[in-house]
Amino acid sequence: MIGFTERNRKWPLTSGMCLTDLQAAGITVLSREMSPDCEGLIVRSATKVTADVINAAEKLQVVGRAGTGVDNVDLEAATRKGVLVMK
Repeated sequence: MIGFTERNRKWPLTSGMCLTDLQAAGITVLSREMSPDCEGLIVRSATKVTADVINAAEKLQVVGRAGTGVDNVDLEAATRKGVLVMK
C-alpha cells in the first residue's frame, strides 16, 4: 500500500492507482507502509483488507473498493469497528 496526505490526513492506497495523478492534484506520496492514523483506504482486488489491517489503522473510517465486489475486505471486522466499506 502507498500512503498519501491530503489536508493533514494520511491515506494508504494500492500501488495500482495512478500516483502521477495524485501528485498532480497536490497529494504527497508517503510510503508503502500502513499508518496507524490512516483514515481511509482505496484498494483494488489484489489488496486484502484483513481484520489485522483494519485494526492496525486506529482511525480508519472508510474502505473504498475500486472495481466490483468486496470479497477482499473483511466485512465483519469493518462492521465491528464501524468502518464504512464502499464499492
